[in-house]
Amino acid sequence: MLESKIEFFKKPTDDIQRLEPSTCTEAETFVLQVLDDSMEPEFAKHCMIVIDPTGHATDGSYVLARREISNADNDHASSVEQFHFRQLRRRENDSWQLCSLNSAYPSEPTAADLSAIVGVIVQRAGTRRRYHKRYD
Repeated sequence: MLESKIEFFKKPTDDIQRLEPSTCTEAETFVLQVLDDSMEPEFAKHCMIVIDPTGHATDGSYVLARREISNADNDHASSVEQFHFRQLRRRENDSWQLCSLNSAYPSEPTAADLSAIVGVIVQRAGTRRRYHKRYD
């Protein structure tokens, strides 16, 4: 599992969330493969996405978010960490929501401080050069 100690801060005059890693290795970009169709048509299943842990998370950004799932198995209570690739959207009441582009998948509310965000998607790559796209 990916461990991270990312904290967020917000400037009073700025509506941009900046991810701040606590170590140099947490600032390194990394690549993941999309495993489902929840973000189609923008991101096809099996395409590669480049994630910047120090990217700017704004309304409309594509992000990788951590979600902890409680698992009650017999008498043992545990939690499992899962990661979701979603689009970050601001709601009318200034709260945040993680939305899938495919309507078959549910959208999820997230913490107001965006502490669940692991990184921002900065690039999409696939088998054809014309499929490559940068997100700034």
